[in-house]
Parts: sequence; structure tokens; C-alpha cells
Amino acid sequence: MKVKELRALPIEELANRRNELKEEHMRLRFSNVIKQLGDVTMIRKTRKEIARINTLITEKQRDAATEQNAGGERQT
Repeated sequence: MKVKELRALPIEELANRRNELKEEHMRLRFSNVIKQLGDVTMIRKTRKEIARINTLITEKQRDAATEQNAGGERQT
């Protein structure tokens, strides 16, 4: 998926996608060990997509915390 498409997803869906990619990454690594993986660059691509999703989750959590703090402040 492209980053624009990922940004549109809520945190829960991003976490689900990350879990799917982690499982796929594990399968790819095992296939590589037993020499059944034809395209070894898939391992790197999967790892990078996991990192992108982790970054987006962190950004969304940070933005949510910032909005929550900004809305909860009292003016004196």
C-alpha cells in the first residue's frame, strides 16, 4: 500500500495490517532459509512497510495525545 492510503486508515486497521505483514515477513524468512524464496528483496520490502506503518501509528498516537492535551487545558 502507498503511504497516502495508509494515512487514511485508523490505528486499529494499521495495527492489523502490521500484524499481517509481520507474519508474512516470518514466512518469507523461513522460505529464504530453506532456499524456496525466489525474490529475496521481498523480505526487505516487507520490513520497510512494517516500519512505515509503525511510524504512522506513532504519529497518529502523538497527534491524538496533543489534541487531547490542547482540549483539556484550562485558561486562567
